[in-house]
Amino acid sequence: MSAVEMEVFSDGQLFVLTVLMFTGGEVFVSLVGLASKWSKLRKQGTISISQRVESHDDEGVELETTPQVANATDTDSWTRNSDETSKSPIDAKWLRREAVRSLSLVVLAIVVAAHVLGGAAIAAYVYASPGARRTLRSKALGVWTFAVFTTVSTFSNCGFMPNNENMAAFRRDTGLQLLLVPLALSGNTLFPTLLAVCVRAAAEATRRPELVEMTARNGRELTGYYHLLPARRCAMLAATVAGLVAVQVCMVCGMEWGGALRGMGPWEKVSNALFVAVNSRHTGESTLDLSTLAPAILVLFVLMMYLPPYTTWFPFEESSGVKDHPTEETQGSRLLKSTALSQLSYLAIFIIAICITERENLEEDPLNFSLLSIVVEVASAYGNVGFSMGYSCSRQISPDRLCTDRWTGFVGRWSDSGKLILILVMLFGRLKKFGMKGGKAWKLG
Repeated sequence: MSAVEMEVFSDGQLFVLTVLMFTGGEVFVSLVGLASKWSKLRKQGTISISQRVESHDDEGVELETTPQVANATDTDSWTRNSDETSKSPIDAKWLRREAVRSLSLVVLAIVVAAHVLGGAAIAAYVYASPGARRTLRSKALGVWTFAVFTTVSTFSNCGFMPNNENMAAFRRDTGLQLLLVPLALSGNTLFPTLLAVCVRAAAEATRRPELVEMTARNGRELTGYYHLLPARRCAMLAATVAGLVAVQVCMVCGMEWGGALRGMGPWEKVSNALFVAVNSRHTGESTLDLSTLAPAILVLFVLMMYLPPYTTWFPFEESSGVKDHPTEETQGSRLLKSTALSQLSYLAIFIIAICITERENLEEDPLNFSLLSIVVEVASAYGNVGFSMGYSCSRQISPDRLCTDRWTGFVGRWSDSGKLILILVMLFGRLKKFGMKGGKAWKLG
């Protein structure tokens, strides 16, 4: 969903974009939150220890009466301290602090491994593929520049590529597509499943009590980490993701086998369909022109982009976890939450607002500025996906001689007001987990 062509950026500007994508990724932001929480818990532990030391000093001054009483007090204090020392491994505050610390290290290991292995694998593929090397050479892109930028963008679910055509330039490079699929999944929908597997593996390898405790009970209750889900929920999440991707692959292959996928071999068609299906809920990289796909497929993609990343078919009763910072709600806050609209209602308002700001284009250029194109753009911005229908001068009813086709998203042709509204949609979508319970006061029957 770029408003400018990517090939106008220099290597230095691509480096700045890489840093922004990395620091703004969902996993990295959550890692910063974990580090901040561990620092706070460590300070609280230091303060409590100093307070206990001061209280022991005060007791020693107050009980200074007779040597017999003093000796008895020292003996009792030593016995009590011995008992506390023996129980210290199961202290709740210590366990919580160590759990947050260990979880931070696990998440950090996942981030480092994903970027190092992903970048190395992409670079190795490009060096081994003459076609991919020719494509990068024609774009004046270095192999490692492309590998690092693509790895960070895919894992952070940004959807940017350093070339104008996005992944359409690599529609025949099935190996590269299959390398990017696990990166996109591990940075978004399947991150809880990957995290649960890594935590369990670390617990089996180290037998640290905090890691064992995280696998034995709900780790989210212990650490307050949003992405740490119970084992059963992680398994059902993986099954749900696989099912939704399979439905999309079957629909794309069934309806576009002789359409948008024509000219490819059977394996290339399946690989492209899989790549587009995975990216419809994640990164937004695409090897196909979305404007050429059947409307039924586009509606399915809109639904996939609207769904939250951890949507799960879970036909079991899930115990409600303890909130990290439980607070008592006032009547005013309850009223505000109950009158808030649902997520779908807000999206409808945004679409109406964009139709108002772009009403002249809707009248003069209806083939490009169709309602479906606007809905796809808004749903993509809300889901932080990055899919776009694009804009084609050949679809203009009244051809403009000055019109030139550009490798930009559809939003690049919008007015400034429409772009600002879409930016608000992106921010709203990034923070959607804080407002998923809105609209309960609105009764439809």
